[in-house]
Amino acid sequence: MGWLDISIIVLYLLFISWRGFSKSQTHNTTTDFFLANRSLSWPVIGLSLFATNISTSSIIGLASSGYKTGISVFDYEWTGSIMLVIFAIFIIPFYLNYQLTTMPEYLERRFDQRSRVFFAFISIIINIFIDISGALYASSLFLEGLFPHVNSYIFIISLAIIAGLYTISGGLRAVITTDSIQAMLITSGSIIVTFIAFWHVGSWHHLTTALDHKYLSLIRPANDSVVPWPTLLISMPILGFYFMCTNQYMVQRVLSARSVDDGRKGALFAALLKLSGLFIFVLPGTLARIIFPHISDSNLVFPKLVYKFLPPGILGFVMTAFIAALMSSIDSALSASSSIATMDIYKNFRPESSQSHLVKVGKIFIIIAVLMASLWAPFITRFHTLWTYLQAVLSYLSPPVASCFLLGLVWQKASSDGAYYALWGGSIAAVILVINNYFLPFMGSIHYLYSATIIFVFSSLIMIVVSLMRPDDKSFKHMHKWFEDMASPAGQVWYRSYNLFAVVVCLLTAAIVIAFW
Repeated sequence: MGWLDISIIVLYLLFISWRGFSKSQTHNTTTDFFLANRSLSWPVIGLSLFATNISTSSIIGLASSGYKTGISVFDYEWTGSIMLVIFAIFIIPFYLNYQLTTMPEYLERRFDQRSRVFFAFISIIINIFIDISGALYASSLFLEGLFPHVNSYIFIISLAIIAGLYTISGGLRAVITTDSIQAMLITSGSIIVTFIAFWHVGSWHHLTTALDHKYLSLIRPANDSVVPWPTLLISMPILGFYFMCTNQYMVQRVLSARSVDDGRKGALFAALLKLSGLFIFVLPGTLARIIFPHISDSNLVFPKLVYKFLPPGILGFVMTAFIAALMSSIDSALSASSSIATMDIYKNFRPESSQSHLVKVGKIFIIIAVLMASLWAPFITRFHTLWTYLQAVLSYLSPPVASCFLLGLVWQKASSDGAYYALWGGSIAAVILVINNYFLPFMGSIHYLYSATIIFVFSSLIMIVVSLMRPDDKSFKHMHKWFEDMASPAGQVWYRSYNLFAVVVCLLTAAIVIAFW
């Protein structure tokens, strides 16, 4: 890197730190610190959701899988967009009408405190060991090319500390402000890399003739090692439902909406932006199969494209975008973990705590989370690929939670005992499958996406059986309003309706899937 590139990065870090710390204020309530006083508009929510979803681990992981196995990895993204549409239409009104601060809080209102605490621990584990650690590890791969003689973790942990400090000082308001800027940078930087990669390949015709058709197909055989097509029907929706509809890491932005309509449109805007991932995150990796046909470590595809072809100045800009993705991932996961640790765990043990005390506890946990993730990140090298690590861990941890949320929403007879035993039973099934798949294959190795379906079905069966055997009277009272809540605000013109937004996202998704079938 030249001085021009370094200057661009330094100036950006100074700017984003200033923007983060400019939101510093005295937070007197947890609603203000964790939810920006429920004042966010839909464009800001959508940009922040997109920036949070497209982390450094996603950029590295999607390009890596695009290189190694083709564009089928995009199945995670378009199914996620569909789940955001479902989230916007059916679920957001419930969450906002409940005035939730965290997602585990919903489980207590629907079931009991046992389910809330159980899910809180799972959420913190996922946020620290997937979201933050994955982002730190991905960044280490990228930055090793810039600082070959310096331990890249020194630089990465410094960025984590900066993100942690402005999250501590400004709360979610600072996170949202910086995320909105960083979403535009991430998109712009990735577009530049895509255009340069495509320019070196020459033409779409050259791409389609040089590569086997399987690398440009979203629908793969049932025995595919990455995305077997049957998993599109059950497993992908399970993971998508968890990540988009129940994960504090994502949903926290929607809980901060100033209205139901803003929450819905924000989620749909993020769903629309996610569809661009095929072209700006996955395809560069697939194009690299022609440009760099003999890369031994596919995790290095995106960094190699950047270092090989970008001129001074542009390199600095794209590196800035990558750093933006890193900081967006970290600040979002820190804010989510902090809110859960404070409101769902600490407050349960210290219910008499004042609002100001809880805010202080939240800030302390941010520091703890940064340290834990920094210590774990180097161990991710033991997994085959970064994307495999991210999706495999999620496939084992999330299905019991998805089962409880989904059945709790759609089935009035779902009981507190049913939910609690479903969480435990699904988690035990996950441990058994992990042992079978990675240590002692007594049943034969089972793909982690198929494992997700098995865990989900097992958890759901436990929920149904126990709920029927041990019913309670804590039923969900608002199910009959599902279709009533689908109406747009009175007096709103049709072209501003969230329903139109939803139709556009679904049509574009269908067009992409059909085009790359």
